[in-house]
Amino acid sequence: MIYLQLCIEFFKTGLFSVGGGLATLPFLYAMAEHYPWFTKAELTQMIAVSESTPGPLGVNMATYVGMKTAGPLGGILATFSLVLPGLIIIILIARALEKFQKNQLVQNVFSGLRPAVVGMIAFSATSVLENAFFLAGTDFSSFSLGTLDWRNIILFFVLLFAVFKWKKHPILYIAIGAIVGIVFQF
Repeated sequence: MIYLQLCIEFFKTGLFSVGGGLATLPFLYAMAEHYPWFTKAELTQMIAVSESTPGPLGVNMATYVGMKTAGPLGGILATFSLVLPGLIIIILIARALEKFQKNQLVQNVFSGLRPAVVGMIAFSATSVLENAFFLAGTDFSSFSLGTLDWRNIILFFVLLFAVFKWKKHPILYIAIGAIVGIVFQF
């Protein structure tokens, strides 16, 4: 039964997460609320690991959740279920899109999809910020200065400043964040 649930949830995620890996995050937050597979706090850690490892975010997250939930077969099924809708859709519309690319209806569909994708990514960004900036067990709705994790906020702004100032490779800043986390035991 767990294999079927993983397949269904990740197939839905793959089918409706238009825009790439970050667009999968709202679906993963919904999974965290409905299934005991992982918590929202664990999801934030999974995002950090998935972003710092090779491969697409959504695929890395599906593999991790599947492995954690149902072992190696679960990881394979969750990953396959996530990519299957995209594979089917690409195969079906690749030729048709070439023929209809100049069609006004097709252009209107893509014009409508862009802001929807931006909205999903913005939701994901606010959710990640909420989990990173607030102490465990609190959220934005119970905001007070005492609920903020000041070390994470300071680290965020220092690294944000460094990214804009020195424009080095992102892996350098990921490594710096990891080292600071180890040294100061965030």
